[in-house]
Amino acid sequence: MPIVLDPIAAYDRIAPVFAHITAERRAYLDGVDRLVISEMPAQSRSLQDVGSGDGRRARRISQARGIAQLVLVEPAVAMQAAMQGANGAGAGFLTLRAEELSTLAGEFDAITGLWNVLGHIFPAASRTQVLREFARLVSPQGRIFVDVQHRYNARHYGVLPTAGRFLKDRLRWSEDNGDVSVDWDVEGVLCTTRGHVFTHREFRSLAQAAGLKICKRLVVDYATGVGRRWSFAGHLLYVLERTALARVQQTS
Repeated sequence: MPIVLDPIAAYDRIAPVFAHITAERRAYLDGVDRLVISEMPAQSRSLQDVGSGDGRRARRISQARGIAQLVLVEPAVAMQAAMQGANGAGAGFLTLRAEELSTLAGEFDAITGLWNVLGHIFPAASRTQVLREFARLVSPQGRIFVDVQHRYNARHYGVLPTAGRFLKDRLRWSEDNGDVSVDWDVEGVLCTTRGHVFTHREFRSLAQAAGLKICKRLVVDYATGVGRRWSFAGHLLYVLERTALARVQQTS
């Protein structure tokens, strides 16, 4: 039986081959990045990226929108070696888990948590808390971008496995139904960790509990990065804003 590592320990382990892993999903990652760039508020001047990996994507997004202040939040220390180069030029670095965002102050015009960052947060209650911190840290007119792996993505997971997941959720719903094993085997680096794949209903409940409203839900094909009409054909990218209730809670 493989040893199941904590997600942060797992990313430390795969840091030397992370560029190869991202290359395999380049079409999807680029597709998501293009959507984030297009949906970012005009005149955005600050971006906080949570779960930055090697910092490459956040750097590209900030350059495309002319963002002056970029803060990269990445708890895996080994990943930060890549950030110190061109990927992180001009950026601030924080060695911090998403669950520790409560220690931060400030305000950002955009916050990103991309490539299923939320799915590496356990237990389930901590996901709500992380989104609540996103709501606290985003500016009143700012936007939050989160993409998650969609549990009912039949195009990627296959029709029969997806139907089985759907039936299981219908018959016996549990927050643990979406917990999965994540395995990497890249150039001799073997690593197993855990993750979570989401339903739209589940994410919507998390967002509401965190004081966020969903402005848009976009479906992105995991193989090609192309936008899809139907949710069973891709993973889910959410564009979020904090609600008036969240603003009241911040000032109370």
